[in-house]
Amino acid sequence: MSIRKRTWKTAKGEAKEAWVADYVDQAGKRRLKTFKRKKDADAFHSKANVEVSEGVHTADSASTTIGNAADLWLETCRANGLEAATIDAYEQHVRLHLKPFLGRLKLSQLTAPMVRDFEDKLRRGDAAPGEAEGNARSPAMVRRIITSLSTMVGDAQERGLVARNVVKDLRSRRKRGKEKQHESRHNGKLKIGADIPSPEEVKAVLAALDGRWRPILLTATFTGLRASELRGLKWADVDLDKRELHVRQRADKRNVIGPPKSAAGERTIPLPPIVVSALLAHKLASKDRKGLVFGTGAGKPEYHSNIVNRGLIPAWIAAAVTVPVLDEDGKPAKDEEGRAIVAAKYTGLHALRHFYASWLINRKADGGLELPAKTVQERLGHSTIAMTLDTYSHLFPAADAHEELVAAERALLG
Repeated sequence: MSIRKRTWKTAKGEAKEAWVADYVDQAGKRRLKTFKRKKDADAFHSKANVEVSEGVHTADSASTTIGNAADLWLETCRANGLEAATIDAYEQHVRLHLKPFLGRLKLSQLTAPMVRDFEDKLRRGDAAPGEAEGNARSPAMVRRIITSLSTMVGDAQERGLVARNVVKDLRSRRKRGKEKQHESRHNGKLKIGADIPSPEEVKAVLAALDGRWRPILLTATFTGLRASELRGLKWADVDLDKRELHVRQRADKRNVIGPPKSAAGERTIPLPPIVVSALLAHKLASKDRKGLVFGTGAGKPEYHSNIVNRGLIPAWIAAAVTVPVLDEDGKPAKDEEGRAIVAAKYTGLHALRHFYASWLINRKADGGLELPAKTVQERLGHSTIAMTLDTYSHLFPAADAHEELVAAERALLG
């Protein structure tokens, strides 16, 4: 490798000079890179020398832009059959964040300081180049965007477009333990009556259920099926005689039927009598008894928005499980007749899945099933028991609860 000065004159006779880094990459190919200043050429020379010796150097001319790499990555995601919701999220990350800020930059030119600067801009809400305004992103959103960037660079690395994933290197150097602790503190634990409907709230909403939404919401409450699994459930997978259902497929947000999220998603779930009765009545009233359990008149999966907006939210409101709507001043809003305006306390189907998990975990004395963690994992279809414990460990009865301590003392001391 060498650094040399190059001088020339323009057509107008003006003297010009530049500094050229002349080197051979790890593949034995000669490369040239020009700089205006000698110190920039020297810095590149030192960096390239180390990268070539480690076999991780990629010349700018052999690289591609982050924008092009992002398009290739999205093609890979689609070809691998990722969920529609996942691909939509990745496309948003690319369209709204990665391309506006980094799209024209060569992958080989991306550095750890650039990634940190990109993170800071996202958090502050800086406007992207060419845009008048920006919007601050939440810490959780920033993490997701950086994860997408790292995955995209990793895909480009496999294609030979860049030799090193600087985003992954940066993240691995951070103290992940402290980051996870901070994230856990920020997110907090799921709370009964805040994130998880209480037994009293569930009793109230079950009493308010009627019509076409009763079977599907009862099933959601007492099976913990994900919304996609609920919408993709087939009659062929429901055995009312054995009082159980089998999860073997799901419907994504675009109503495309496919396998569960993971191998653990395929599972058998026992049904309580109230669900068996509701499904039996629903089956007798259904025109199509061979297709989807909760399909539309056209035989397609019921739309998620219909279940939530026409079924779940009105049921919560009818059951008076609500919260006040606040006005611009933070005070309870009122309608034209002076009545308080309220909204459903829980707005998504996942709240019913959380309740199901708590019902599996709670003591029998409290109306729960008191099942072991491994069984809870299997019923929920979690891929690992760590996922179950990370989410719900605080709900399991403590081994040193007061009653157990009293009983143990009596057994020991008499």
